[in-house]
Order: sequence, then C-alpha cells, then structure tokens
Amino acid sequence: MDSDRNRREEMRIIAGVTGATGVIMSYYLLKALKSIEGCEVYLILSDGAKLTWELESSIPLEEMVELADHVYDERDLAAPVSSGSFVTDGMIVLPCSMKTLAGIASGYAENLIVRAADVCMKEGRKVVLVPREMPFGKIHIRNMKEASELGCVIVPPVLTFYNSPGTIEDMINHIVGKILLQFGISYDKFIPWTGEPEKKC
Repeated sequence: MDSDRNRREEMRIIAGVTGATGVIMSYYLLKALKSIEGCEVYLILSDGAKLTWELESSIPLEEMVELADHVYDERDLAAPVSSGSFVTDGMIVLPCSMKTLAGIASGYAENLIVRAADVCMKEGRKVVLVPREMPFGKIHIRNMKEASELGCVIVPPVLTFYNSPGTIEDMINHIVGKILLQFGISYDKFIPWTGEPEKKC
C-alpha cells in the first residue's frame, strides 16, 4: 500500500453508511475527510441508511452526499471499490449495523458495503467498524471478536467526558477524531488526553 501511495498523491478512503441509528456521525466524518487535502472519499449508502437519515436528521441527505467524491448504491457490486485491484487506504463503516457486522465477520458479501470491507481485509488494508447497538448481545460480541481477529478495528461510539464536551457535536467530533487516528490522520476538533493537570503546591 505504501508503494502505491508513492505513485498517487491522494488518499482514498471508503465510507460505508448503514441503517443503524447514529447516521449523523457519518456526516461529521465526511466533513472531516473533506477538509483533508488530497483525501478522496468513496461513499456507499445502504437503503437503511437513507431511511434512518430521514428519521434522525434535519440536514438534507444531499448535503452529506455532496461531501463525497464518489457515491455508490449498496447494490452496485460492479463499483471500483468492489475489486482489490482498485487500491484504497481502507474503509470506515459508520455506523455499522449488526447485520453488516455479521456479514463482514462471516464473509457474506451480499452488498457493496460488505464486499468493499471484504476486499480491504483480503488486501491487508485498514477496516474500521463503528458498531451501533445497546446493549450488545452475545452474538454481537462474538461477531465483533471475529471481525477483530480478522483484522478489523472495532471503535464503538463511546462518549468521552475528559474533554469537557459542550454539545453533541463536540462528542461526535471526538469519535470522528478517534476513527481518523486509525489512519494516522490528525483532526483539529479532537482533543487528546494529556494527563492530569499539574497540581500547584
């Protein structure tokens, strides 16, 4: 992958959005990726994602779609990202539904999101899954363990409070920052832990 990056200037990231609750997080992810010079985004939207977006977000779906460089329907198995010969830097599934997690963990590539993840895994590329469910059942935990053992990075959207978030946007941006760290990308809206404040004597 590194040698290929030397031959091309841009970074290519696949973003898969499923129908799990929390689709607004994908909007902030795409905004962050859009702000990175030379980052090319390949967006895959499931039918469920489109439905959940209508239920959960006041932002027009088109506004998120416009943040991507390329957009694909989940049924488009002929898309470039369905082939290992099309080199990318990896994939993020945000949010990742339990059905999608199960498909990725078992290799059952019934749609483009799962197929693209399968391709990244077999090619040794980074795959970050952001599972959205509460509580996790035994089968969910088993599938996350399986996906992790296959090389995926599991990043649950856990709230963080050490950064003193003032808004939901602050919380989402922290999650986005944690995801981007997996690709070696620094995000200016992410506040890392720097240790306890020094106590004055």
